[in-house]
Amino acid sequence: MGTKEEPRPSIIDSLVSIGLLVIVMAVCLAVYHTDPHVPLMMGSLFASIIALKVGYKWKDIEMGMMQGITQALQAIVILAIIGVLIGVWIEAGVVPSMIYYGLMIISPKFFLVATLLICSIVSLATGTSWGTMGTMGIALMGIGAGLGIPPAQTGGAIVSGAYFGDKISPLSDTTNLAPAMAGTDIFTHVKHTIKVSAVSYPLSLLIFFLLGMRYSSSNMDMSQIKAIQDALSAQFNINPLLLLPPLIVIICIALKAPAIPGITIGIIAGAIAAFIFQDVNFGNIVNAGYGGYVSQSGNAMIDGLLTAGGLTGMMYSISLTIIAMMFGGIMEKTKQLEVLVNALLKKVKTVGNLVAATAATCITSNMLLPEQYISIVLPGRMYANAYRKMGLHPKNLSRALECAGTVTSPLVPWNTCGAFIKGTLGITPFLYDPYACFNYLTVLTLLVFGYFNITMTKIDEEPETVLQINQLTE
Repeated sequence: MGTKEEPRPSIIDSLVSIGLLVIVMAVCLAVYHTDPHVPLMMGSLFASIIALKVGYKWKDIEMGMMQGITQALQAIVILAIIGVLIGVWIEAGVVPSMIYYGLMIISPKFFLVATLLICSIVSLATGTSWGTMGTMGIALMGIGAGLGIPPAQTGGAIVSGAYFGDKISPLSDTTNLAPAMAGTDIFTHVKHTIKVSAVSYPLSLLIFFLLGMRYSSSNMDMSQIKAIQDALSAQFNINPLLLLPPLIVIICIALKAPAIPGITIGIIAGAIAAFIFQDVNFGNIVNAGYGGYVSQSGNAMIDGLLTAGGLTGMMYSISLTIIAMMFGGIMEKTKQLEVLVNALLKKVKTVGNLVAATAATCITSNMLLPEQYISIVLPGRMYANAYRKMGLHPKNLSRALECAGTVTSPLVPWNTCGAFIKGTLGITPFLYDPYACFNYLTVLTLLVFGYFNITMTKIDEEPETVLQINQLTE
């Protein structure tokens, strides 16, 4: 007795689901300035209706939603823990101390360049863009505000540096995931990916240097800096030893400790510091971890910056992640995205077009299946065979996945990465996107390399590094 063939949507079906989501998202965000949560739920409704029309049962659709949410559970847990971390660190005076000392040593003119370099080094050493933004990023946002740097530019420099390190660090999960999906090894992948960064990173440094030239000490109201420092020291006991908790987190992750226990250790270190240096009790720490810290210094900038954190403060990002993955799970389970990609492959005839198709799929995935891991896994499995048929080494695919999937995820407000940054740094991607120079320059460089056949290695040039691609594409 033969098995019943699985329903398969048409290209028109898939385009209708995507088109309706894009329309409702554009109207709600651009016209009514709403949050993306409900529009994404409406997108899930549209995708479900199309799936039912095609022939899927409700249990299949529901399974897709649950599978999508399951894929993001680690991200959800990290979001929750980071929320607690921020609240506790502010209560302990850790973040205020980082801002206080940063205001003493960073020049306004070179602040954006320094921010890019600092976040690059930390992310490269730890392999986590989220950890970098959740520690150094928070402090740098405060320092930038104190120096009179627009938050959008500071956020762009933080995101650029964090994702540079995350993209090439051997400790990064995405840096390990991309070559695994493409069929090569991590060190081959890193060396090949650096060739793109060697172009986009110096250009980013130049852009931030030019942006920073307009901010000079001569134009800086130093009385404002002094007022900020006085407000911080009046509200908190500022001490160099309070810089130890973020250092401990960086060391834990650099020693390959998993992200969740590493960040948890940072919370414990912050709580201990709060007992030692601030006049707080256990209840204050627990409340800060749950509801965040409420600053009442009298300085509007300080109060706006330090009234943050807490588990409840991350619920915006957590709920957005859950809803986004509901939609993504439906689209993946019912093969609505897959049929579009397969149709696209029929039009791909050149190396440049193949790289462009890979990049477009990664970016589309970040927008429609809004989780950066899916933007690597799904295109990686779909395009591996196409790269092999063109005689291209799999490291070309892994580089494309990293350069288009990883770095564009924070540019999408409803992506888990964009939502995390909104919850952590307090700035929406709509504002920092124009200044996330490294991220979009990396995509442009990748495309130029593809169309002009720059460092596009053939399989027969390095056959010893090609792994069992057939296992990945079966």
